[in-house]
Amino acid sequence: MPTILTVIGARPQFIKAAPLSRALPQCYREVLVHTGQHYDWNMNEIFFLELGLPRPSHNLGIGSLPHGAQTGRMLEGLERLMLDERPDLVLVYGDTNSTLAASLAAAKLGIPIAHVEAGLRSYNRSMPEEINRIVTDDLATLLFVPSAVAEKNLAAEGISARVYEVGDIMFDAQLLFRDLADARSTILHRHGLREGAYLLLTCHRPSNTDNAENLRNILGAVNACAIPTLFPAHPRIRKQLEVFGLELSAYPHLIPCEPLGYLDNLQALRHARCLVTDSGGMQKESYYLGVPCVTLRCETEWTETLEHGWNILAGADPSLITRSIEAPPPLEHTRTYPYGKGDTARRIVEVLTTYFGT
Repeated sequence: MPTILTVIGARPQFIKAAPLSRALPQCYREVLVHTGQHYDWNMNEIFFLELGLPRPSHNLGIGSLPHGAQTGRMLEGLERLMLDERPDLVLVYGDTNSTLAASLAAAKLGIPIAHVEAGLRSYNRSMPEEINRIVTDDLATLLFVPSAVAEKNLAAEGISARVYEVGDIMFDAQLLFRDLADARSTILHRHGLREGAYLLLTCHRPSNTDNAENLRNILGAVNACAIPTLFPAHPRIRKQLEVFGLELSAYPHLIPCEPLGYLDNLQALRHARCLVTDSGGMQKESYYLGVPCVTLRCETEWTETLEHGWNILAGADPSLITRSIEAPPPLEHTRTYPYGKGDTARRIVEVLTTYFGT
């Protein structure tokens, strides 16, 4: 029975792992490892409970550290686990430090690596995630790309063997949990929000949260639209607001709340008038739901979402943010499906079956 060691550590990876862990047949032994990269309740255990993920077999409990220290401690802990568990394959998702550390540990031990969400490129190497993606793709044995564009990105770097276009695993998760979110989430009621009459704002990237001018511009521009705005405040934001002497009370249209679990986040996004975010994953989550997105970055790895105005890159330019939010919504018929049909987990399992001969 092949052993697959799956390494996760951050909120998006919990969501991505849920459909594939469910789809893996019993002929595989999956060992789930949580690095502890996201460590507070709302960014950790609540996702396991909501998504029906089994408790991790191992939790490294690394926590928040500078990139070098965090990656180094993960590398040390994961190498030890791999030597103990002796997996036949290490499975990683996305572009976090957990992904990088697992890939380096596996490569040095000669263990094959499968990378889900391979081939994404923002072409901005100042982003730590971009470095993590490039290194992981270079080390991976099986590369599961979400789109034709991602496959072309790899080809341009000379990577063409064992590349499989399977679609986006997050689309699987959205389809899998959409009805459950409808049944269980009370996020709109709790905050007095009406469907289609509010914005959803998320902001966590250091380029925005660690820059006083950018953070002030973003909050001011969104508030200037005079639309109720649900604002799940990431811990980084709360800390930096204090550092910069910014008071959320100065932005009366913002409705701050704690970070959301997946079901609340899905429900809040599904019924928003517009998403304003610097997240990578939420850009395409909003695209799947037909919710316009304003991205608080100057580039995106999900370039297909830019077509027909479904996603607008506004950076931290306050006038562009406001204009983009207030722009008429795109026409529904212009939305295509470049990231598959929501059957990514099944397609990955098919590749694994061929690879292992199971």
